[in-house]
Amino acid sequence: MKRLALLIISLLAFNVSAQEMTNDKLGKIMNEVSDKVEGENGRWQFNIKETVFIVLTDSTNNRMRIISPIAETISLEKNMLENALIANFHSALDVKYAISEGIIWSAFIHPLRELSEKQVEDAISQVYYANTNFGTTYASTSLIFPGNKREEKPKEKKLKTRKI
Repeated sequence: MKRLALLIISLLAFNVSAQEMTNDKLGKIMNEVSDKVEGENGRWQFNIKETVFIVLTDSTNNRMRIISPIAETISLEKNMLENALIANFHSALDVKYAISEGIIWSAFIHPLRELSEKQVEDAISQVYYANTNFGTTYASTSLIFPGNKREEKPKEKKLKTRKI
């Protein structure tokens, strides 16, 4: 009986490792969820309902990211950036709002090989909804953790200083 259990565990472990995500699999998934994918292995761009996505991978270092530009930060009200940070804790879930080179992005960042096809599809969905919900619910799914308090209007803050 122990041998049978060990055999089953070994087969399951082999099956999991055999299912690791690759650039080829990632490319196929993107082709399934969008009309047209441009780019090459490791660097792609595609649209879903006019929302731009960029997918970057580094298979050598086992990293990948699915990102979508939202807006230039200079065009945003201060409370929008604060609300995005609050959403990172409560409603953005597996994606995060991030700023790079003056752009706010919806971003999913994860090890590449460990991803399943279902996780990639879910990540694309969450990146899409975090992008399109920016400025309103700031949510990537319908699940929101308690305590989500977004600021409707910018409020003035007095800076507190203390000795460190």
